Amino acid sequence: MTDDLYRAFLASDDTLRVYRRENLLFSSQKEQLLPLMEYLAAESAANGPVVIYDKVMGNAAALLSVKAHAREVYSPLGSELAMKTLQKHGIRHHLDKVVPYILRDDGRGMCPMEQLSIGKEPEELYRELKTRLASRSGQS
Repeated sequence: MTDDLYRAFLASDDTLRVYRRENLLFSSQKEQLLPLMEYLAAESAANGPVVIYDKVMGNAAALLSVKAHAREVYSPLGSELAMKTLQKHGIRHHLDKVVPYILRDDGRGMCPMEQLSIGKEPEELYRELKTRLASRSGQS
């Protein structure tokens, strides 16, 4: 069943899907870390182990997956940093292609979120991203 869900995810325009068993809890077509941040802000994020399908699993996404209580993650692209984080936290991972790190959109150097996540714990990264999002939207 999980393979079918993963294939359906890859064929979709969704960038993130979160499941508990075969029940879809959350999906989004937004870019970067916004979908994971939105999922974490929802009440359902506190309800136990989930399976996460994410189009790109960088270290920041891996840390947020830990906070989301993921027991397993699937992604067509992941970084070595993300793989280490997932292993450290005992999360099974299925990454189709593993790269040393996630690149910036322009392909020149490390993605800023990958850089930001280095050396951080899940809660620490989540709080920092939440603060950044609040300041971008003009909230306090």
